[in-house]
Amino acid sequence: MNAGLPDSVTDREAQVLEEIERRRADLVSLASDLIAFDTTARDVGDPPRDEAALQRYLADRLTSAGAETDLWEPEPSELVGSPLVPEGLEFDGRPQLMARIPGGGGGRSLLLNGHIDVVSVEPRDRWSSDPFSADLRDGRLYGRGAADMKGGIAAMVFAAEVLSELGISLAGDLIVCTVTDEESTGAGGVAAVAHGVGADAGIVAEPSDFHAWVACRGSLLPTIVVPGRPGHAGRPQPDWQEGGAVNAIDKALDVAGALRRLRNSWREREDQRHPFLAPGHIVPTVVSGGEWIVSYPASCRLVYHVAYLPAQADAAGWGSAVKCEIMDAVAEAVRADPWLAENPPGIEWAPEVPPAEIDVHEPIVTSVRGAAQTVGRGRPVSGSQSWFDGATFTLAGTPCVGFGPGDNRFAHQIDEHIDARSLVAGAQTLALSALRFCGTTE
Repeated sequence: MNAGLPDSVTDREAQVLEEIERRRADLVSLASDLIAFDTTARDVGDPPRDEAALQRYLADRLTSAGAETDLWEPEPSELVGSPLVPEGLEFDGRPQLMARIPGGGGGRSLLLNGHIDVVSVEPRDRWSSDPFSADLRDGRLYGRGAADMKGGIAAMVFAAEVLSELGISLAGDLIVCTVTDEESTGAGGVAAVAHGVGADAGIVAEPSDFHAWVACRGSLLPTIVVPGRPGHAGRPQPDWQEGGAVNAIDKALDVAGALRRLRNSWREREDQRHPFLAPGHIVPTVVSGGEWIVSYPASCRLVYHVAYLPAQADAAGWGSAVKCEIMDAVAEAVRADPWLAENPPGIEWAPEVPPAEIDVHEPIVTSVRGAAQTVGRGRPVSGSQSWFDGATFTLAGTPCVGFGPGDNRFAHQIDEHIDARSLVAGAQTLALSALRFCGTTE
Protein backbone atom coordinates (compact mmCIF):
# COMPACT_ATOMS: atom_id res chain seq x y z
CA MET A 1 0.00 0.00 0.00
CA ASN A 2 2.95 2.32 0.59
CA ALA A 3 4.17 2.31 -3.02
CA GLY A 4 5.63 5.68 -3.96
CA LEU A 5 5.66 6.87 -0.34
CA PRO A 6 8.62 7.05 2.05
CA ASP A 7 9.39 3.81 3.91
CA SER A 8 8.53 5.54 7.20
CA VAL A 9 4.86 5.90 6.22
CA THR A 10 2.67 3.37 7.99
CA ASP A 11 -0.11 1.45 6.30
CA ARG A 12 -2.69 3.50 8.23
CA GLU A 13 -1.11 6.77 7.09
CA ALA A 14 -1.00 5.54 3.52
CA GLN A 15 -4.68 4.63 3.74
CA VAL A 16 -5.54 8.17 4.83
CA LEU A 17 -3.47 9.77 2.08
CA GLU A 18 -4.97 7.56 -0.60
CA GLU A 19 -8.55 8.08 0.62
CA ILE A 20 -8.18 11.87 0.42
CA GLU A 21 -6.72 11.58 -3.08
CA ARG A 22 -9.53 9.25 -4.12
CA ARG A 23 -12.13 11.73 -2.90
CA ARG A 24 -10.55 14.77 -4.56
CA ALA A 25 -13.87 15.76 -6.17
CA ASP A 26 -15.63 15.73 -2.79
CA LEU A 27 -12.99 18.04 -1.34
CA VAL A 28 -13.29 20.49 -4.23
CA SER A 29 -17.08 20.36 -3.83
CA LEU A 30 -16.75 21.25 -0.14
CA ALA A 31 -14.53 24.23 -0.93
CA SER A 32 -16.99 25.32 -3.63
CA ASP A 33 -19.88 25.13 -1.18
CA LEU A 34 -18.02 27.38 1.26
CA ILE A 35 -17.22 29.96 -1.42
CA ALA A 36 -20.94 30.25 -2.22
CA PHE A 37 -21.68 31.73 1.22
CA ASP A 38 -21.29 35.52 1.22
CA THR A 39 -19.28 36.16 4.38
CA THR A 40 -17.76 39.50 3.39
CA ALA A 41 -15.91 41.17 6.27
CA ARG A 42 -17.83 43.84 8.11
CA ASP A 43 -17.54 47.21 9.74
CA VAL A 44 -19.05 47.68 13.19
CA GLY A 45 -22.82 47.93 12.82
CA ASP A 46 -23.08 46.08 9.51
CA PRO A 47 -25.88 43.48 9.36
CA PRO A 48 -24.90 39.80 9.18
CA ARG A 49 -24.57 38.07 5.84
CA ASP A 50 -24.28 34.28 5.44
CA GLU A 51 -22.04 33.64 8.46
CA ALA A 52 -24.66 31.71 10.44
CA ALA A 53 -25.64 29.57 7.46
CA LEU A 54 -22.02 28.66 6.73
CA GLN A 55 -21.29 27.78 10.35
CA ARG A 56 -24.41 25.61 10.56
CA TYR A 57 -23.35 23.85 7.36
CA LEU A 58 -19.96 23.03 8.88
CA ALA A 59 -21.48 22.07 12.23
CA ASP A 60 -23.80 19.59 10.53
CA ARG A 61 -20.92 18.01 8.63
CA LEU A 62 -18.71 17.73 11.68
CA THR A 63 -21.55 16.35 13.82
CA SER A 64 -22.01 13.64 11.20
CA ALA A 65 -18.28 12.92 11.56
CA GLY A 66 -18.72 12.24 15.27
CA ALA A 67 -17.80 15.64 16.66
CA GLU A 68 -19.34 17.33 19.66
CA THR A 69 -20.29 20.71 18.21
CA ASP A 70 -20.77 24.06 19.93
CA LEU A 71 -22.21 26.92 17.89
CA TRP A 72 -22.50 30.16 19.85
CA GLU A 73 -22.87 33.92 19.46
CA PRO A 74 -20.40 35.57 21.83
CA GLU A 75 -21.56 38.16 24.33
CA PRO A 76 -19.74 41.49 23.84
CA SER A 77 -19.12 41.59 27.60
CA GLU A 78 -16.81 38.57 27.24
CA LEU A 79 -14.45 40.59 25.04
CA VAL A 80 -14.26 43.85 26.97
CA GLY A 81 -10.70 45.01 27.43
CA SER A 82 -9.16 43.21 24.47
CA PRO A 83 -7.06 45.60 22.35
CA LEU A 84 -8.27 43.66 19.29
CA VAL A 85 -11.97 44.38 19.72
CA PRO A 86 -13.54 47.70 18.69
CA GLU A 87 -16.19 49.31 20.87
CA GLY A 88 -19.75 48.42 19.93
CA LEU A 89 -18.95 45.15 18.15
CA GLU A 90 -21.72 42.56 18.49
CA PHE A 91 -22.12 39.02 17.18
CA ASP A 92 -25.84 38.76 16.42
CA GLY A 93 -26.10 36.50 13.38
CA ARG A 94 -22.36 35.77 13.44
CA PRO A 95 -21.78 32.61 15.49
CA GLN A 96 -18.45 30.94 16.19
CA LEU A 97 -18.00 27.18 15.87
CA MET A 98 -16.04 24.67 17.92
CA ALA A 99 -16.24 20.97 17.09
CA ARG A 100 -14.41 18.43 19.22
CA ILE A 101 -13.72 14.87 18.15
CA PRO A 102 -12.79 13.26 21.47
CA GLY A 103 -9.56 11.32 21.65
CA GLY A 104 -9.18 7.91 23.22
CA GLY A 105 -6.85 9.25 25.89
CA GLY A 106 -3.14 9.68 26.44
CA GLY A 107 -2.44 11.81 23.37
CA ARG A 108 -1.88 15.49 22.73
CA SER A 109 -4.81 17.64 21.64
CA LEU A 110 -4.69 19.55 18.36
CA LEU A 111 -6.60 22.65 17.26
CA LEU A 112 -7.37 23.26 13.58
CA ASN A 113 -8.48 26.85 13.08
CA GLY A 114 -9.65 29.04 10.22
CA HIS A 115 -11.62 32.23 9.61
CA ILE A 116 -14.77 32.24 7.49
CA ASP A 117 -14.85 35.94 6.61
CA VAL A 118 -13.48 37.18 3.30
CA VAL A 119 -12.58 40.58 1.91
CA SER A 120 -14.83 42.53 -0.44
CA VAL A 121 -15.17 41.32 -4.03
CA GLU A 122 -15.22 44.88 -5.40
CA PRO A 123 -14.71 45.84 -8.16
CA ARG A 124 -16.95 42.86 -8.85
CA ASP A 125 -17.35 43.58 -12.56
CA ARG A 126 -13.65 42.89 -13.13
CA TRP A 127 -13.90 39.22 -12.13
CA SER A 128 -13.85 36.68 -14.95
CA SER A 129 -16.52 34.64 -13.13
CA ASP A 130 -18.99 35.17 -10.27
CA PRO A 131 -16.83 35.48 -7.12
CA PHE A 132 -19.49 33.69 -5.03
CA SER A 133 -19.96 30.84 -7.48
CA ALA A 134 -16.84 28.68 -7.46
CA ASP A 135 -15.47 27.95 -10.92
CA LEU A 136 -13.04 25.08 -11.50
CA ARG A 137 -11.02 25.60 -14.66
CA ASP A 138 -7.56 24.47 -15.70
CA GLY A 139 -7.16 22.74 -12.34
CA ARG A 140 -7.73 25.93 -10.34
CA LEU A 141 -10.74 26.77 -8.20
CA TYR A 142 -11.75 30.43 -8.56
CA GLY A 143 -13.86 32.44 -6.13
CA ARG A 144 -13.62 34.86 -3.24
CA GLY A 145 -11.98 33.08 -0.33
CA ALA A 146 -10.66 30.20 -2.44
CA ALA A 147 -7.17 30.88 -1.06
CA ASP A 148 -7.91 33.07 1.97
CA MET A 149 -9.14 30.94 3.52
CA LYS A 150 -12.10 28.80 2.63
CA GLY A 151 -9.74 26.45 0.84
CA GLY A 152 -7.85 25.95 4.11
CA ILE A 153 -11.09 25.44 6.03
CA ALA A 154 -12.23 22.86 3.49
CA ALA A 155 -8.90 21.04 3.84
CA MET A 156 -9.00 20.88 7.63
CA VAL A 157 -12.69 19.87 7.84
CA PHE A 158 -12.20 17.23 5.15
CA ALA A 159 -9.14 15.87 6.97
CA ALA A 160 -11.18 15.48 10.15
CA GLU A 161 -14.02 13.80 8.25
CA VAL A 162 -11.75 11.28 6.53
CA LEU A 163 -10.03 10.31 9.78
CA SER A 164 -13.44 9.70 11.33
CA GLU A 165 -14.91 7.84 8.37
CA LEU A 166 -11.92 5.49 8.28
CA GLY A 167 -12.58 4.64 11.92
CA ILE A 168 -9.26 6.04 13.14
CA SER A 169 -9.33 6.89 16.84
CA LEU A 170 -6.83 9.57 17.76
CA ALA A 171 -5.34 9.41 21.22
CA GLY A 172 -5.78 13.16 21.73
CA ASP A 173 -8.75 15.43 21.03
CA LEU A 174 -9.03 16.96 17.58
CA ILE A 175 -10.69 20.39 17.74
CA VAL A 176 -11.96 22.21 14.66
CA CYS A 177 -12.73 25.89 15.25
CA THR A 178 -13.98 28.35 12.65
CA VAL A 179 -14.34 32.01 13.54
CA THR A 180 -15.57 35.28 12.10
CA ASP A 181 -13.93 38.69 11.91
CA GLU A 182 -10.29 37.87 11.23
CA GLU A 183 -10.13 40.16 8.21
CA SER A 184 -11.61 43.13 10.07
CA THR A 185 -10.63 42.95 13.75
CA GLY A 186 -9.57 39.52 15.03
CA ALA A 187 -12.53 39.51 17.44
CA GLY A 188 -13.63 36.01 16.47
CA GLY A 189 -10.39 34.47 17.68
CA VAL A 190 -10.60 36.48 20.91
CA ALA A 191 -14.15 35.19 21.40
CA ALA A 192 -13.02 31.60 20.84
CA VAL A 193 -10.27 31.91 23.46
CA ALA A 194 -12.73 33.51 25.91
CA HIS A 195 -15.05 30.55 25.30
CA GLY A 196 -12.33 28.10 26.26
CA VAL A 197 -11.07 27.00 22.85
CA GLY A 198 -7.49 25.77 23.16
CA ALA A 199 -5.28 22.72 22.81
CA ASP A 200 -1.73 21.51 23.27
CA ALA A 201 -0.95 23.07 19.89
CA GLY A 202 -2.71 24.39 16.83
CA ILE A 203 -2.55 24.76 13.07
CA VAL A 204 -4.15 27.80 11.48
CA ALA A 205 -4.77 26.77 7.88
CA GLU A 206 -3.85 30.09 6.26
CA PRO A 207 -2.63 30.02 2.63
CA SER A 208 1.04 29.64 3.48
CA ASP A 209 1.87 27.64 0.36
CA PHE A 210 3.00 24.88 2.73
CA HIS A 211 5.55 27.04 4.53
CA ALA A 212 5.39 26.72 8.30
CA TRP A 213 4.75 30.20 9.69
CA VAL A 214 6.23 30.36 13.19
CA ALA A 215 6.06 34.14 13.62
CA CYS A 216 4.07 37.18 12.60
CA ARG A 217 4.36 40.92 13.04
CA GLY A 218 1.93 42.96 15.11
CA SER A 219 0.50 46.28 14.03
CA LEU A 220 -0.75 49.59 15.39
CA LEU A 221 -3.03 52.00 13.55
CA PRO A 222 -2.68 55.54 14.89
CA THR A 223 -4.68 58.45 13.52
CA ILE A 224 -3.00 61.80 14.13
CA VAL A 225 -5.07 64.99 13.74
CA VAL A 226 -2.88 68.08 13.33
CA PRO A 227 -4.63 71.42 13.95
CA GLY A 228 -4.28 74.57 11.92
CA ARG A 229 -6.13 77.87 11.78
CA PRO A 230 -8.28 78.71 8.76
CA GLY A 231 -7.90 81.90 6.76
CA HIS A 232 -8.16 83.18 3.19
CA ALA A 233 -5.44 81.57 1.08
CA GLY A 234 -5.39 84.52 -1.31
CA ARG A 235 -4.53 87.10 1.34
CA PRO A 236 -1.22 87.65 3.11
CA GLN A 237 -1.47 86.44 6.69
CA PRO A 238 0.12 87.91 9.82
CA ASP A 239 2.07 85.76 12.26
CA TRP A 240 -0.08 83.17 13.95
CA GLN A 241 0.55 84.83 17.31
CA GLU A 242 -1.13 87.91 15.88
CA GLY A 243 -4.16 85.93 14.71
CA GLY A 244 -2.87 84.82 11.32
CA ALA A 245 -3.84 81.59 9.58
CA VAL A 246 -1.83 78.41 10.16
CA ASN A 247 -1.56 75.74 7.47
CA ALA A 248 -2.40 72.38 9.06
CA ILE A 249 -0.91 70.51 6.10
CA ASP A 250 2.46 72.19 6.59
CA LYS A 251 2.39 71.30 10.28
CA ALA A 252 1.39 67.73 9.46
CA LEU A 253 4.45 67.44 7.25
CA ASP A 254 6.58 68.29 10.29
CA VAL A 255 4.90 65.49 12.24
CA ALA A 256 5.35 63.10 9.32
CA GLY A 257 9.03 64.01 9.18
CA ALA A 258 9.50 63.08 12.83
CA LEU A 259 7.86 59.71 12.25
CA ARG A 260 9.99 59.15 9.17
CA ARG A 261 13.12 59.75 11.25
CA LEU A 262 11.89 57.22 13.79
CA ARG A 263 11.29 54.70 11.02
CA ASN A 264 14.79 55.24 9.66
CA SER A 265 16.30 54.81 13.12
CA TRP A 266 14.59 51.42 13.46
CA ARG A 267 16.67 50.10 10.58
CA GLU A 268 19.81 50.32 12.68
CA ARG A 269 18.42 48.63 15.78
CA GLU A 270 19.14 45.10 16.92
CA ASP A 271 15.49 44.38 17.74
CA GLN A 272 14.68 44.83 14.04
CA ARG A 273 16.59 41.71 13.02
CA HIS A 274 14.50 38.56 12.74
CA PRO A 275 15.25 35.35 10.82
CA PHE A 276 11.76 35.11 9.27
CA LEU A 277 10.23 38.59 9.39
CA ALA A 278 10.93 41.91 7.71
CA PRO A 279 11.84 44.82 10.00
CA GLY A 280 9.08 46.91 11.47
CA HIS A 281 7.80 49.85 9.48
CA ILE A 282 5.88 53.11 9.92
CA VAL A 283 3.87 53.75 6.78
CA PRO A 284 1.50 56.69 6.17
CA THR A 285 -1.60 55.20 4.54
CA VAL A 286 -4.20 58.01 4.57
CA VAL A 287 -3.74 61.77 4.39
CA SER A 288 -6.70 64.15 4.39
CA GLY A 289 -6.81 67.84 5.07
CA GLY A 290 -8.37 71.10 4.04
CA GLU A 291 -11.90 72.37 3.66
CA TRP A 292 -11.85 74.75 0.69
CA ILE A 293 -9.63 75.40 -2.28
CA VAL A 294 -8.88 79.01 -1.27
CA SER A 295 -8.70 78.51 2.50
CA TYR A 296 -5.86 77.61 4.79
CA PRO A 297 -6.67 74.10 6.09
CA ALA A 298 -7.99 74.00 9.63
CA SER A 299 -6.82 70.43 10.20
CA CYS A 300 -4.91 67.59 8.58
CA ARG A 301 -5.43 63.92 9.38
CA LEU A 302 -2.63 61.36 9.09
CA VAL A 303 -3.30 57.63 9.40
CA TYR A 304 -0.40 55.21 9.79
CA HIS A 305 0.16 51.49 9.66
CA VAL A 306 2.88 50.58 12.14
CA ALA A 307 4.19 47.02 11.92
CA TYR A 308 6.44 45.81 14.72
CA LEU A 309 8.35 42.66 15.59
CA PRO A 310 7.89 40.25 18.51
CA ALA A 311 11.03 41.64 20.15
CA GLN A 312 9.33 45.05 20.39
CA ALA A 313 6.29 43.72 22.25
CA ASP A 314 5.74 44.45 25.92
CA ALA A 315 5.64 41.79 28.63
CA ALA A 316 2.00 41.00 27.83
CA GLY A 317 2.75 40.63 24.12
CA TRP A 318 1.28 43.94 22.95
CA GLY A 319 2.58 47.20 21.49
CA SER A 320 2.57 49.62 24.42
CA ALA A 321 6.30 50.35 24.06
CA VAL A 322 5.91 50.99 20.33
CA LYS A 323 3.00 53.34 21.07
CA CYS A 324 5.30 55.30 23.35
CA GLU A 325 7.89 55.59 20.58
CA ILE A 326 5.25 56.94 18.18
CA MET A 327 4.01 59.45 20.74
CA ASP A 328 7.58 60.52 21.54
CA ALA A 329 8.23 61.17 17.85
CA VAL A 330 5.10 63.32 17.62
CA ALA A 331 6.20 65.11 20.77
CA GLU A 332 9.55 65.84 19.08
CA ALA A 333 7.72 67.71 16.31
CA VAL A 334 5.61 69.52 18.90
CA ARG A 335 8.65 70.73 20.84
CA ALA A 336 10.24 72.07 17.66
CA ASP A 337 7.24 74.20 16.64
CA PRO A 338 5.67 76.97 18.76
CA TRP A 339 2.24 76.59 17.14
CA LEU A 340 2.15 72.85 17.80
CA ALA A 341 3.47 73.40 21.32
CA GLU A 342 0.35 75.43 22.06
CA ASN A 343 -1.93 73.37 19.83
CA PRO A 344 -0.68 69.76 20.05
CA PRO A 345 -1.95 67.10 17.65
CA GLY A 346 -4.44 64.54 18.89
CA ILE A 347 -3.72 60.80 18.52
CA GLU A 348 -6.37 58.08 18.36
CA TRP A 349 -5.55 54.39 18.33
CA ALA A 350 -7.63 51.83 16.46
CA PRO A 351 -7.76 48.26 17.82
CA GLU A 352 -4.34 46.66 17.48
CA VAL A 353 -3.11 43.18 16.67
CA PRO A 354 -0.20 41.55 18.51
CA PRO A 355 2.91 39.86 17.15
CA ALA A 356 3.70 36.29 18.08
CA GLU A 357 6.27 33.60 17.52
CA ILE A 358 6.92 30.03 18.56
CA ASP A 359 10.12 28.03 18.66
CA VAL A 360 11.00 26.29 15.41
CA HIS A 361 11.51 23.11 17.43
CA GLU A 362 7.97 23.03 18.84
CA PRO A 363 6.50 19.54 18.30
CA ILE A 364 3.70 20.92 16.15
CA VAL A 365 6.23 22.52 13.79
CA THR A 366 8.10 19.23 13.50
CA SER A 367 4.86 17.33 12.89
CA VAL A 368 3.59 19.69 10.21
CA ARG A 369 6.87 19.93 8.36
CA GLY A 370 7.37 16.19 8.43
CA ALA A 371 3.85 15.57 7.13
CA ALA A 372 4.32 18.10 4.35
CA GLN A 373 7.57 16.44 3.38
CA THR A 374 5.79 13.08 3.21
CA VAL A 375 3.21 14.38 0.73
CA GLY A 376 5.87 16.08 -1.37
CA ARG A 377 5.17 19.63 -0.22
CA GLY A 378 8.08 20.26 2.10
CA ARG A 379 8.83 23.98 2.49
CA PRO A 380 11.10 26.00 4.79
CA VAL A 381 10.08 27.52 8.07
CA SER A 382 9.09 31.16 7.58
CA GLY A 383 6.91 33.90 9.02
CA SER A 384 3.84 35.89 8.09
CA GLN A 385 4.58 39.55 7.53
CA SER A 386 1.01 40.37 8.56
CA TRP A 387 -1.03 39.22 11.52
CA PHE A 388 -3.26 36.14 11.64
CA ASP A 389 -5.42 34.44 14.28
CA GLY A 390 -2.60 32.13 15.32
CA ALA A 391 -1.16 35.01 17.36
CA THR A 392 -4.30 35.17 19.52
CA PHE A 393 -4.22 31.47 20.30
CA THR A 394 -0.45 31.47 20.84
CA LEU A 395 -0.61 34.30 23.37
CA ALA A 396 -3.42 32.42 25.15
CA GLY A 397 -1.28 29.30 25.58
CA THR A 398 -1.91 27.28 22.40
CA PRO A 399 1.28 27.49 20.30
CA CYS A 400 0.12 27.78 16.71
CA VAL A 401 1.79 27.40 13.36
CA GLY A 402 0.32 29.01 10.26
CA PHE A 403 0.17 26.33 7.61
CA GLY A 404 -2.18 25.56 4.78
CA PRO A 405 -2.86 25.12 1.07
CA GLY A 406 -2.95 27.99 -1.37
CA ASP A 407 -0.64 30.90 -2.02
CA ASN A 408 -1.35 34.15 -0.19
CA ARG A 409 -0.08 36.09 -3.21
CA PHE A 410 -3.54 35.45 -4.67
CA ALA A 411 -5.41 36.44 -1.50
CA HIS A 412 -7.58 39.58 -1.69
CA GLN A 413 -7.11 39.76 -5.47
CA ILE A 414 -9.54 39.81 -8.35
CA ASP A 415 -9.91 36.22 -9.62
CA GLU A 416 -8.63 34.78 -6.34
CA HIS A 417 -7.96 31.06 -6.78
CA ILE A 418 -6.38 27.93 -5.36
CA ASP A 419 -4.85 24.97 -7.17
CA ALA A 420 -7.01 21.87 -6.66
CA ARG A 421 -3.86 19.80 -6.15
CA SER A 422 -2.92 22.14 -3.33
CA LEU A 423 -6.28 21.48 -1.68
CA VAL A 424 -5.67 17.75 -1.76
CA ALA A 425 -2.10 18.05 -0.45
CA GLY A 426 -3.33 20.41 2.25
CA ALA A 427 -5.97 17.99 3.51
CA GLN A 428 -3.45 15.14 3.38
CA THR A 429 -0.87 17.10 5.35
CA LEU A 430 -3.35 18.19 8.01
CA ALA A 431 -4.69 14.65 8.44
CA LEU A 432 -1.18 13.24 8.68
CA SER A 433 -0.18 15.97 11.15
CA ALA A 434 -3.12 15.02 13.37
CA LEU A 435 -2.19 11.35 13.25
CA ARG A 436 1.40 12.04 14.24
CA PHE A 437 0.83 14.83 16.76
CA CYS A 438 -2.17 13.32 18.58
CA GLY A 439 -1.18 9.67 18.18
CA THR A 440 -3.71 6.85 17.87
CA THR A 441 -5.22 4.42 20.31
CA GLU A 442 -4.30 1.44 18.15
